Amino acid sequence: MPYNIYLKKNEEKRIVAGHPWVYANEVSKIEGKDKNGSLATVFDFNGRYIGKGFINHLSKILVRIFIRDNEEVTENLFKERILNADNYRKSIGLTDSYRMVFGESDNLPGLVVDKYGETYSLQFLTLGMDLQKDIIVKILIDLFSPKCIFERSDLSVREKEGLTQQKNVLYGKLDSPTEIIENGIKMLIDIENGQKTGYFLDQKFNRLAIRKYAEGKEVLDCFCNSGGFSLNAAKASAKSVLSLDISELALNDVKRNAEINELSSIIKTECVDVFQQLREYKKEGKEFDLIILDPPAFCKSASEIMDAMRGYKDINTLAMKLIRKGGFLATCSCSQHITFPLFEEMLKSAAYESKRIVRIVEIKTQSPDHPSLLSANETAYLKFYILNIL
Repeated sequence: MPYNIYLKKNEEKRIVAGHPWVYANEVSKIEGKDKNGSLATVFDFNGRYIGKGFINHLSKILVRIFIRDNEEVTENLFKERILNADNYRKSIGLTDSYRMVFGESDNLPGLVVDKYGETYSLQFLTLGMDLQKDIIVKILIDLFSPKCIFERSDLSVREKEGLTQQKNVLYGKLDSPTEIIENGIKMLIDIENGQKTGYFLDQKFNRLAIRKYAEGKEVLDCFCNSGGFSLNAAKASAKSVLSLDISELALNDVKRNAEINELSSIIKTECVDVFQQLREYKKEGKEFDLIILDPPAFCKSASEIMDAMRGYKDINTLAMKLIRKGGFLATCSCSQHITFPLFEEMLKSAAYESKRIVRIVEIKTQSPDHPSLLSANETAYLKFYILNIL
């Protein structure tokens, strides 16, 4: 007998408003019995129907709702939703490389599909969606005839779902590296070993935005990864770009991407601890016209917020001290627990600590192929500020 989930009294408001997650501690009773990862029907305390989603007793998120009416869970349902997700991206002018499916935001919780040319990189983050893997792969082949489908489900979050981490070819043959075009720049992407699904697609338009501040300037790109920001600055005729990262593998990608775009004369790299290097630059009296801060997530849970805020303040204070009067700081956080208000308060504190007067020039978020749900704050995670340092 399929699962029927009944919520505690007054716990339905957030979910009825569109949030897809039902937490285990919000549940009053569970009726029926089925396999873990199967479909469960969710009702409010009074028995009113709310929706259906996959259940996982091992997770604090007991059910992830993706059906609000009485649709059946069939291959056609998944096919229609993937096609709708792709059509939305195409309708806003995205081509070649973009996030085709963004989990909850595309009503497919636990599924990420990133398109890199003719190669598709997938993440199955939940038990329920992992059980649909064969269907999802079949649909992608039928709809798009890709050269390769690669799974990058090598995330620790899967372990909370009772799943092992996976990384392997699901279809076709992987070309490594894979070449894409972003903002008119060639990028060689390591889909097998690169960050996330191979590359940070969510910063695409933020990388483009820094071009207007880079022409003729000395640029410092911190935590540069594969060099997306560095390449955009160099493409905009920066005087020089210095790319810092602690990963030699990432810096090799920067060098390779600079070479294929004939930008090697502008972009130089240093393999360093960024925090330590910025302190060294301060001692040396070194200054830059534009500094870009794109650090890894300092905060992966609510319990880490205070430590993360200290880390963000430290790195932003250091950067502000190194920027010439009238220069710019492009700074961001990809930690979902660090909200826009928190991030902005940190920036105010960093400005005070650095004794600089700072103006906000632009405030941006993740690119539109990563749309966020108004009803689910968790889907809005990227904060990106461009600041003018006076």
